[in-house]
Amino acid sequence: MKKKSISYAKWGYIFLIPFFVAYLIFAVVPLVQTFYFSVLDYKVDTGMAPDIFNPDANVINKGFCGLDNFKFALSSEGEFLRCLGNTAIIWLIGFIPQIVVSLILAVWFTDIRLKLKAQGFFKTVIYLPNVIMASAISLLFYTLCIRNGALDTLLNKGSDLAITEKVWGARGVVGFINFIMWYGNTTIMLMAAIMGIDTSLYESAQIDGASPTQTFWKITIPLIKPILAYVLITSMIGGLQMFDVPQFIGGNQAGPKGSLKTVVMIIQNGKDSAIGSVGAISVMIFIISAILGFLTLKVMSDNSGKPKKKKPARK
Repeated sequence: MKKKSISYAKWGYIFLIPFFVAYLIFAVVPLVQTFYFSVLDYKVDTGMAPDIFNPDANVINKGFCGLDNFKFALSSEGEFLRCLGNTAIIWLIGFIPQIVVSLILAVWFTDIRLKLKAQGFFKTVIYLPNVIMASAISLLFYTLCIRNGALDTLLNKGSDLAITEKVWGARGVVGFINFIMWYGNTTIMLMAAIMGIDTSLYESAQIDGASPTQTFWKITIPLIKPILAYVLITSMIGGLQMFDVPQFIGGNQAGPKGSLKTVVMIIQNGKDSAIGSVGAISVMIFIISAILGFLTLKVMSDNSGKPKKKKPARK
């Protein structure tokens, strides 16, 4: 009698079905619809209420319009390029100190020679802002930095310091909030990457007389490049999706001279009326995110361990 072999592989696929169904409904279908609406002259007249017998009475759909929505978004009236510049500036203000401080803390916490005490406490403290709602932190800094706020009264004795009423002051506040919220998460990921490096490499470097600076640039940085690439990609994509913090700090006016208006703010402001234009902007954000991710992985990929192919010498 031959024993029947039991295969449990099918149960794995069965348990994956709910995920794929949810992903298809809530991710793939909306993505396809966004691409579809981006090439339609599709608008909603918010000033006209829909009829009970005709719910789409206030919908204005003139059909296929080609790339007109993209051209409008890239024009000065569409504001996409200006808002994309605001988004990039705010992201850089928060990301540059974030990656620098996170690298320093990660190396500091993983250095066995320092024998730091209460590491668990400090790790919890630096990660804590990441679990607090962005709206709560934004509201805190808003009350601190507004005209006649706590910071104004403390530093300038009530003489209207008003940091959030200045272009670079408002951008600096938003960038600092993003830094505070995410540097702890970045530190934890970089620590995990550094702890995965073989300690014998550091021991060999010390025996050869390498300084801590040389060890950091020649061993640590090259070996944690994949995690650095992951941090950079996720941070850039998150920066493109920035909305809540600039909205809280800048309000409906998007800060002084619209300096805090991001690309997602355009989508939020026009999602109930200019459906076609908003779809075009969403598609461009999707394409930019894909290109940035591909380029970053290409540049940051670690090829140092692969020997370069030498061309055969000509006789």
